[in-house]
Amino acid sequence: MNTISRRNFLRTTSAITAGAVIIPNFISCSPSGKINIAIVGVGGRGKAQWETCTMENVVAMCDVDDDRAAEGFAAYPKAKRYKDYRKMMDEMGSQIDAVMISTPDHHHFAAAMTAMQLGKHVYVEKPLAHNIWQLRTLQKAAHYYNVITQMGNQGHATDGIRRVKEWVDAGITGNVKEVFAWFDGPEFGPTKYFQKPDQFPPAAEAIPDGLDWDLWLGPAANRPYNHVYVPKTWRGFYDFGNGELGDWACHTLDAPFWSLDLGMPNVVETEFHSGAPEGFLPDQSIIRFEFPQRGNKPPVILKWHEGGLKPENRPEWNLPELAGSGMIMVGEKHNIITGGRPNDAKLMMPKEEWDNWVANEMPAPTIPRVADGPQKEFLDAVKGVGPLPGSNFDYSTRLTEMAAVGVLSQRFNTRIEYDAENMKVTNHEGMENYIKEPVREGWSYGEEVW
Repeated sequence: MNTISRRNFLRTTSAITAGAVIIPNFISCSPSGKINIAIVGVGGRGKAQWETCTMENVVAMCDVDDDRAAEGFAAYPKAKRYKDYRKMMDEMGSQIDAVMISTPDHHHFAAAMTAMQLGKHVYVEKPLAHNIWQLRTLQKAAHYYNVITQMGNQGHATDGIRRVKEWVDAGITGNVKEVFAWFDGPEFGPTKYFQKPDQFPPAAEAIPDGLDWDLWLGPAANRPYNHVYVPKTWRGFYDFGNGELGDWACHTLDAPFWSLDLGMPNVVETEFHSGAPEGFLPDQSIIRFEFPQRGNKPPVILKWHEGGLKPENRPEWNLPELAGSGMIMVGEKHNIITGGRPNDAKLMMPKEEWDNWVANEMPAPTIPRVADGPQKEFLDAVKGVGPLPGSNFDYSTRLTEMAAVGVLSQRFNTRIEYDAENMKVTNHEGMENYIKEPVREGWSYGEEVW
């Protein structure tokens, strides 16, 4: 891969990002001043990216599956098509301003690093990366290459999560010592996001025409193709995805993580695990996170329930039943409840009392609002007409790392004692191989920022 030097890159772009809240003087590769965008991962979640780019220039699109990407390719017939994003960046790096990445989890890091090494701004779908070392490296790389970054956890761009933060900061909840979260997935089946193979490991099948299986595997260890991996049911296999917890914690736990300044847990323990083949997620689990005291904020116990399991519905919550997915922050004064995403946050009180509180007592907003979602937030920042994205890599790497420690506990059905400062599990030998996973030859990135 050809790379530009850090000195040359900073000389041309330091005015864009250094210390600025509003990023001025955007310099586009395009004579029109529009952003030149490359899309990595065109099918599936990729559609959410290229549909937001109609006012910009989509100059390149990359997907390993021709059939999956067909709709996106048709929508941007002038964009150059690739199957390997490394080749795309090598050939078109000088023509690209920003890269939007919607691949399976195990490709997020390599795709983002490939782009950042060439000074490209990056938007990456959640969860941001596949392991803790990758997350730490992405955070460092964003500063090292001086680029604008964003993770696509949509709820972080909503009014709802801002209300939670404002209410906690205003002391409306009082101290919060307990958080409960629950999610009704994973659901299994051919049309769902999770599917169980007929046997473990999955049997070899013929590779479909139009799919480059070797490129789909990318950094992951080689294995035979099976339809249970693609196009979207890879999530249940820990070699490629991070299960339901890794995927949805970036939504459901975003509000407590931000508003309570949770940081990293020092203990995560799997309290219940329904059992699963090696390397595959369980149908059901309950994970307990223990967060130590942070300044004057008390320790917090957070419990994650999935597979239809829910916390006990406490009488004082005054709820007939808990919704399919949700989150409750238990405060000394008031509780806060959201759905699986933080978009629609409420204080837990009878409707008449809530309506009166909204009309007469809700504090005025103190945090700037985001219009039109995280993609627009990212594009505005790149163009210099908006603030840095809220879920930039300084924030989103930490949110995702918190979830990743939980995924380790769930994967091995065990107690994890975590030394965040040294990025180490202290009560198990061999966990370093999962904190930083081995990759296939040709897929190593990030060592230059350490």
